[in-house]
Amino acid sequence: MLTKFEVSNFKNFNDNLVLDLTETKKFKFNEECIENGIVKKALIYGHNGTGKSNLGYAIFDILKHITAKNVNNEFYSNYLNADSKKKTVSFVYEFQFKNGKVRYCYTKEDHSTLLKEKIEINNEVFAEVDREKSIKSIINAKGAESLKKNIENKQVSIVSYIKNNAFLDESNKANKAFYEFIDFVENMLFFRSLNDGNSYMGHSVGGKEIDQDIIDHNNVKEFETFLNELGIKCKLDVLEIGGLKILVFVFKNKVIPFYDIASSGTRALALFYFWFQRMKEENIKFIFIDEFDAFYHFELSKNIIEILKKQDIQIILTTHNTSLMSNELLRPDCYFLINNSKINNLSNLTIKELREAHNIEKMYKANAFAI
Repeated sequence: MLTKFEVSNFKNFNDNLVLDLTETKKFKFNEECIENGIVKKALIYGHNGTGKSNLGYAIFDILKHITAKNVNNEFYSNYLNADSKKKTVSFVYEFQFKNGKVRYCYTKEDHSTLLKEKIEINNEVFAEVDREKSIKSIINAKGAESLKKNIENKQVSIVSYIKNNAFLDESNKANKAFYEFIDFVENMLFFRSLNDGNSYMGHSVGGKEIDQDIIDHNNVKEFETFLNELGIKCKLDVLEIGGLKILVFVFKNKVIPFYDIASSGTRALALFYFWFQRMKEENIKFIFIDEFDAFYHFELSKNIIEILKKQDIQIILTTHNTSLMSNELLRPDCYFLINNSKINNLSNLTIKELREAHNIEKMYKANAFAI
């Protein structure tokens, strides 16, 4: 799992922003939201413009140079902080896997151009390159001894270089952790449904129409049940027109194509259902859903969180809905406040000893949590 993330000089993050998912408390409720002292389910709040979306973009910057998965390059325009004179962006990721700890840090001058990289596994340097000084890298991975050490191309990551060109000794613990790291990054997923359309990054390559995917997987009735259980009372079917199958709402006297009349909330649920199927069936490790409940009623938002709590995946959500700030859903160390280059959980933002009975939403509105 991701345990800690740092970024500086990226978009609105001028100073170094640190998201620490290990600063957990010993609450005896909603314990499924924490695993081995690491936050597994998190909800992030912040005023408009404080960086909730940018945090997601920053975390998923790693996809560009390690994976071939989908990346939305539009999210990475205006890459450098506009107030800073610095010419580079710095990233630090820390992970905990079965075979140990991985720390990966790098600097870029733009979304594609790497200047420095360093990956440490169990506190030992696994590989490192500093192209500002030399194109010659340090590679200590067992099984990569014969690899050429010069990596001149600034768009080639040392991580990808080792992954694609070395046959590492898979009995070696550090190598196992390295492959766990690669697998985690390959299966990260970012998505959102807002007025600017549905956007996603990671996990997959290419795109597919949601309604066609539901039809192709014979999930029409399951999707109908999903909507009904969440309060969208409807009947669905498939209509074939000119050889093309389309998803339709069924009424007493007619059928209407799904996307002709589906509300924004129903469309958002269709997107969620699309990715929810992959959460259940595929190897997704980490999910960031930006403004996850932008089109949802309060009760629907609660139900979605309850669904996500049951998934064995590390999940971060962003929202403006303070009604979800409740110890019935999560716990104080799983709720985070962000304000430009600062982010922390509620437990660390008050000197008061928080308990399950506390109304943390009311405390938040009374400015009890200072960031």
